[in-house]
Amino acid sequence: MTMKKTNFFVPFFFFGTIFFRVASAGDKNALAASFVFGDSLVDAGNNNYFQTLSRANSPPNGIDFKPSRGNPTGRFTNGRTIADIVGEKLGQPSYAVPYLAPNASGEAILNGVSYASGAGGILNATGSVFGNRLGMDIQVDYFTNTRKQFDKLLGEDKARDYIRKSLFSIVIGSNDFLNNYLVPFVAAQARLTQTPDSFVDDMISHLRNQLKRLYDLDARKFVVGNVAPIGCIPYQKSINQLQDKQCVDLANKLALQYNARLKDLLMVELKDSFKDAHFVHANVYDLFMDLIVNFKNYGFRTASEACCETKGRLAGILPCGPTSSLCTDRSKHVFWDAYHPTEAANLLIADKLLYGDSKFVTPFNVLHLRDL
Repeated sequence: MTMKKTNFFVPFFFFGTIFFRVASAGDKNALAASFVFGDSLVDAGNNNYFQTLSRANSPPNGIDFKPSRGNPTGRFTNGRTIADIVGEKLGQPSYAVPYLAPNASGEAILNGVSYASGAGGILNATGSVFGNRLGMDIQVDYFTNTRKQFDKLLGEDKARDYIRKSLFSIVIGSNDFLNNYLVPFVAAQARLTQTPDSFVDDMISHLRNQLKRLYDLDARKFVVGNVAPIGCIPYQKSINQLQDKQCVDLANKLALQYNARLKDLLMVELKDSFKDAHFVHANVYDLFMDLIVNFKNYGFRTASEACCETKGRLAGILPCGPTSSLCTDRSKHVFWDAYHPTEAANLLIADKLLYGDSKFVTPFNVLHLRDL
């Protein structure tokens, strides 16, 4: 496909599972490639390709995703994920293709690949209740395969330089708490056998090794998100029978405990160990909390009710699907379903990550990281 140079974004074109758009092709600062790792917050459709209970391949998911004309793509939201928006605004001519998509090969991978998977976590056991999913270790294994493909496509020297200029986004950790430590009955044994301190130690130890593996494969520009205030998502509020403005204290305390350790890992330990790498800490917790507390200031009507939800006894628990009820104005809801933000919320978060200050992204924003 021939790309026409232009200075603005124009309509998208849909080819199978790869979404191309005519972007600012003449921008010398355009991102080389975007490699996305994580969970359902940034899953671009990998879970469509295996048997799992964690899927978003049915309507009304994707109803506002223009490249697919409103058809579901496997994204757990009504439109674009945060990773989609960040890549788009950094000048990518196409979205990162899901690794498991049948056409994720050849030149299609040059703009990036998404390995993210709904129900995936830092720990290998995370998400087992859903059946198949891609944990972070497997996602890095898959990037190893992609790395070899880049050598074949570009030659070893050019491939190394290309990878080192590319963006590595990691959005993971929520499921490790939600699935292993916070689910009633299922998580009771975990809480009995492992203290919060040792559980967080385990998570940090695994993530340290995963980031080191990516570094050894030539990753140099990292954006790593911390865990959001998971005690405030509709799912946690529903199972704990809380009021609109209440959040689950234990869930948020666990997130904050992990987040403090993560910041030290990125900003002190890895920064000192890998002098030629850049680690950006995305303060997703405070970003989401700002939206939840000040939702009216951002034009939202609610930060506690999901736009797409099941009514009755299971309200706020089941994911969005064909039998769910749909709100009339999706732009007025922070949450799309019981777990995931709407595209409107994703847009605000992505903008803060791209252009924001040290309150939400340190030591500098993602736009600055791209240009290093």
